[in-house]
Amino acid sequence: MIKIENLVVQFGGVRPINELSAVLTAPVAGLIGPNGAGKTTLLNVLSGFVRPVQGAVSLGERALLPMSPLQRVRAGLRRSFQTEQVVEDLTVSGNIAAIADHVVPVGHRSGAVDQALSFVGLTSVADRLGQSLNLFQRRLVELAKCVIGNPKLILLDEPAAGLTEEEGKAFRELVLRIPAEFRAQVLIIDHDVDLIRSMCSETMVLDYGKLLALGPTHAVLADPNVRRAYLGEF
Repeated sequence: MIKIENLVVQFGGVRPINELSAVLTAPVAGLIGPNGAGKTTLLNVLSGFVRPVQGAVSLGERALLPMSPLQRVRAGLRRSFQTEQVVEDLTVSGNIAAIADHVVPVGHRSGAVDQALSFVGLTSVADRLGQSLNLFQRRLVELAKCVIGNPKLILLDEPAAGLTEEEGKAFRELVLRIPAEFRAQVLIIDHDVDLIRSMCSETMVLDYGKLLALGPTHAVLADPNVRRAYLGEF
């Protein structure tokens, strides 16, 4: 569960997050909003890259804001980025092991890497360098890095961008398995409303840093205020 209380982020005279309060409880939840809505800023607050001037955020019973980014990773926070962060001169397993070094006890790292590789279906290319991977494989490496080491919350920022329809379907099926197999909550940030509709049982909508809607995805996407905020995009 993610609980956000009266959150304010201010850059000069601009508030990209403005008195935001919300509780997200769904195993796979969505975060949408028009450009400039504050979605990336919220992700950066959750990740520890942006410090708010007011408010509180908790993951389960643990307060996130006092923690450093590394402490949040060790507490179970994982994140993928819009541009995948694959190290070109490391192998696939090496990329995943780099995360395992921070979140898995020494004697269990090899097994944890193997489990993550198996989950995303990359065992057969474990020894290939990152620079040799196609986009789909790179996205899978990012997902493997997110599920290693007892994750609690996984933030996926436009995770299927650039994938073919078949690749996108396979990727979505993997993500939907995460809550049951890893006991982690997933928050997906995307402009693809069809993807959000197909994956997320709960969706939050931001508009200029404020909460516009939060609830069951089908109801949120049918809300006239949400549709207006998107200026007829869907």
